[in-house]
Amino acid sequence: MAHYKTEQEDWLIVYLKYLLFLFNFFFWVGGAAVMAVGVWTLVEKSGYLSVLASSTFATSAYILIFAGALVVVTGFLGFGAIIREQKSCLSTYFCLLLVIFLVELVAGVLAHVYYQRLSDELKQHLNRTLTENYGQPRAVEITASVDRLQQDFKCCGSNSSADWQHSSYILSREAEGRRVPDSCCKTVVTRCGQRVHPSNIYKVEGGCITKLEQFLADHLLLMGAVGIGVACLQICGMILTCCLHRRLQRHFY
Repeated sequence: MAHYKTEQEDWLIVYLKYLLFLFNFFFWVGGAAVMAVGVWTLVEKSGYLSVLASSTFATSAYILIFAGALVVVTGFLGFGAIIREQKSCLSTYFCLLLVIFLVELVAGVLAHVYYQRLSDELKQHLNRTLTENYGQPRAVEITASVDRLQQDFKCCGSNSSADWQHSSYILSREAEGRRVPDSCCKTVVTRCGQRVHPSNIYKVEGGCITKLEQFLADHLLLMGAVGIGVACLQICGMILTCCLHRRLQRHFY
């Protein structure tokens, strides 16, 4: 009877090992995906970040990159712990899973808080950026960001092209008679912003605010969805790790 029970325990340990190994593989892939989403957000879309009032969006992306890198490293540790059946490694693996879960929870809270105030921030800050900072000698990065924003989203002005009438740049001599920046034009050529006919410039209902708000909201939802998916895997992993750790304790003692 004791021999049968020992065999049963052995099979259960083997079963838990294979299950945890499979989980760890998906967990590792998920970590790589989290890191890729964070890097893509910063590298591909970094041009828009300077027009935002706060750094919460960028911070969320950095936290995802950190969490993703930690997941990849933890995944390798998990493979080693499973193969060697070392209780100390399994304990370390469990602690790292818990730390990653907390990091992703912080990123999720930041993303949610930022999503709630996204519309108000854009309305207050983007129009001020266009009227006060665009085209100024000390705001080269902001000018480039606004130009890229208008070209990528095919929009002109914060709410409409009329917003540029109050811009310090448009009212200055540097504008050379432009009524909107050249980046508002459908085909960008020098001083094309002197003519504001709909055939020449982008006239989008809601302006750039609507476009940028939707873009940021989609990215926040994507980061949140990826984070939640990996967090669910982590909960499963922590449960499996605890089960395997307890079985190994019973088996050896």
